[in-house]
Amino acid sequence: MATQWKPLIEKITSELVKSLLVAAWFMFLTFPLMVIRVHPLERTIEWRWMNMIYVGVGSFFLSFIWRYLMERKDGGNSKEEGDTWQKRVGLRIRSDKRISLSGLIAIGIFIFIFPFIFSSYQTQIMITALMYVMLGLGLNIVVGLAGLLDLGYVAFYAVGAYCYALLNHHFGLSFWMALPLSGALAATFGILLGFPVLRLRGDYLAIVTLGFGEIIRLILENWNEFSFGPSGIAGISRPGFFGMELSLQEHTVYLYFIMIMLVVLTVLVVSRLRNSRIGRAWIALREDEVACQAMGIDKTKTKLTAFALGATWAGLVGCIFAAKTTFINPASFTFMESAMILSIVVLGGMGSIVGVILGAFVLILLPEYLRAFSEYRMLAFGAAMVIIMVFRPQGIITGIRQRYEFHRNTQKGKAR
Repeated sequence: MATQWKPLIEKITSELVKSLLVAAWFMFLTFPLMVIRVHPLERTIEWRWMNMIYVGVGSFFLSFIWRYLMERKDGGNSKEEGDTWQKRVGLRIRSDKRISLSGLIAIGIFIFIFPFIFSSYQTQIMITALMYVMLGLGLNIVVGLAGLLDLGYVAFYAVGAYCYALLNHHFGLSFWMALPLSGALAATFGILLGFPVLRLRGDYLAIVTLGFGEIIRLILENWNEFSFGPSGIAGISRPGFFGMELSLQEHTVYLYFIMIMLVVLTVLVVSRLRNSRIGRAWIALREDEVACQAMGIDKTKTKLTAFALGATWAGLVGCIFAAKTTFINPASFTFMESAMILSIVVLGGMGSIVGVILGAFVLILLPEYLRAFSEYRMLAFGAAMVIIMVFRPQGIITGIRQRYEFHRNTQKGKAR
């Protein structure tokens, strides 16, 4: 009987020892941050030893649970990949595309009354989240559909913002006149970026696009005669409403509804693009570039279209950002913005419209509502990204391709 339980006891003992080592390592790493607190004014040091115990106990149990889940994942105890919960839900959605009328009405009513039942601060947060939804959907064209890793997407965002800011500052151009110009100028920059990187892919493409984003930021920061340098541009006009004078609260509500309309438009356009001829060419380019070219698809045109259309949405959001804040400077367009937008696409699910929307709301709204844990927000953010990448590498919601099935009616001998 003892020999029967011996392998299990040895395995549990081995796992406990590994968890203890992980706990000790985490306690060592977090010692300066979690235990030592220096009060410079009082010239005292506070030793928080209870935090050390919390870190040790928490990392011990989390390590144990982590290895158990990884063993289940690698051992195949879960269901087959083709029968995951997300795919089952997706298939149900595909089989019945009709959403109940009552659900649509409830969502519509909530969207309409949101700025009237919540504070101006909550409405501003929602506007920011909707802006990142548009940015995520725009980058989803380049990264999710075409498979082109773009780390300089914030450059197009900056082009759109400075286009409206400079036109408004020098020529008094209104928001509605500058909005399409910002999108068009950003699309032009997208084409200019696309030409030099046509032969690049993977890490090399990422490095070039990252350099392009930094070049744009440095130009805006150092070309004082053109962009006013680090001082930025202030006094940018907010969106107008038939010449009426609006208060700050009314402008916030007005901008909220503008964002709702633009997000709906973006979802419709991106969904139609994904299922169009060019969308299927993007997906073919992402899967196998050589096979895509062998099938007669113009690789140059396909890549340039992806860069141009993705940049267009960034330019539109940049114009909205300038109108929302009424002040911009190069510090608003750093690499961290590109990383955040890329994280939204990867976390939500590359190629998935619903996933990108959900990822934007998770990454933008949660940090605002978890300000009580502001000291550990980045730690929680990093841990969440690691967990998602390990257990859901395809994202929260995977993009589901449309499938067409041919059924033959054997009784009548006709196809249907």
